[in-house]
Amino acid sequence: MQDIQILNGLLTDGNDRSRYEKALYWEYKYFIEEGSRKYQLSNDDSFSAYSDAILSVIRNISTQSFKNESSLKTYLFQIFSNKCIDLIRKRTTNKQKVNQSSAEPELLSHLPDATKGIIEKMMDEQKLMAIKQYLEVIGEKCKEILLLFEDGYTDDQIARKLVYSNAAVAKTTRLRCLEKIKEKMKNIFINHE
Repeated sequence: MQDIQILNGLLTDGNDRSRYEKALYWEYKYFIEEGSRKYQLSNDDSFSAYSDAILSVIRNISTQSFKNESSLKTYLFQIFSNKCIDLIRKRTTNKQKVNQSSAEPELLSHLPDATKGIIEKMMDEQKLMAIKQYLEVIGEKCKEILLLFEDGYTDDQIARKLVYSNAAVAKTTRLRCLEKIKEKMKNIFINHE
């Protein structure tokens, strides 16, 4: 399928748009293998970067942020490359964080064990309440898929349980839901400042 067809198709609504989203996804799916090789990522990490890149490209086309200054393939590959690099940086940063102590646990270490336990429980409960709030505002379908994933279901199992055409569609849907929850969290924090 040509770029212009995909671009025009992504500006439509409903089933037509979904068809063009899938076409875009399948057209450049080989990027996953390239990402694994070029960036030395696991297949899952490369797949995740590719899915994130597809979602970003679809969003940028829908909001007309894509200015058509390069081919769709070049544009997608640049975003995909950035996502791969972000994963590498995140992995490196997380390794560094393991070796650093944060102020919160250090402050808790000075408290008596009983008090420390109560405060940790309160912090966990507060985090859980916040997550439940966010799940309520993203919609029932998103809530269902995220809870299944949290319960340990694979994307393939979720696809079968929720009747998606395949695991890739389930994963893309799950990632969209995560984007929704991130957006809601950002809006909530902005509104409370």
